[in-house]
Amino acid sequence: MPAVAAHRGAATPRLAPRITTFREGSLHAELKARYAAAIPGARIEAVMDGFVVDVAGPGEIVEIQTGSFSSARRKLERLVASHRVALIHPIAIEKWLVSVDGSGALLGRRRSPRRGLALDLFDELVSIPGLIAAPNFRIELVLTREEEIRGPIAEGVRYRYPRTWRRLDRRLLDVIETLRVDSPADLLDLLPAGMPEPFTTADLVAATGRSRRLAMRVAYCLEKCGALVRDAPRGRHAAYGRAPIR
Repeated sequence: MPAVAAHRGAATPRLAPRITTFREGSLHAELKARYAAAIPGARIEAVMDGFVVDVAGPGEIVEIQTGSFSSARRKLERLVASHRVALIHPIAIEKWLVSVDGSGALLGRRRSPRRGLALDLFDELVSIPGLIAAPNFRIELVLTREEEIRGPIAEGVRYRYPRTWRRLDRRLLDVIETLRVDSPADLLDLLPAGMPEPFTTADLVAATGRSRRLAMRVAYCLEKCGALVRDAPRGRHAAYGRAPIR
């Protein structure tokens, strides 16, 4: 999908109809269409075991989750009991921030300084850490280039943390890479190269520059799914080593 850009002398583009017409976000819709097109005989928005799934293929259900996994936890646990399920999760490696006014007119576009990492998966996986050990379940990370559309906050809306904008939509510009996670052992491949063995959450913070909160979620998920085991503490920090191969 082409990026939105402002051109001198051209009429100011208006984005509102495309943003507000559909309840489903653009990123979710674009990924759903992409995966459905790649699966022969796929059905979109099919009913399986009482749940509406994004894409139902002959051998696998595809569920696309662009946000929190917690909202899909019950659905995924039920489906995995009798079907093969692929959970598709996009992470923006490169993001462009597009600002619009209340009528949808373009105000500006700039590159976000924040770049996503595959490791960001653990921010959501913390809701379902044990599910990756299920033989019928896998995760596919889609590393993307995206646009995030931001607009003014609607009157009367309040946020926990004060802000001057709200996210209206996410749009897919490009798929850079996909990473397949079939088992707990595959999650270890998302760790930064050169991590000590065993390692602590402090090591993970130093290697990635990310928060201690994320590092603790990484350690929790990897221990919960059986990929890591506790080792002898290093000072005040818990240390984690790879689980023995069974």
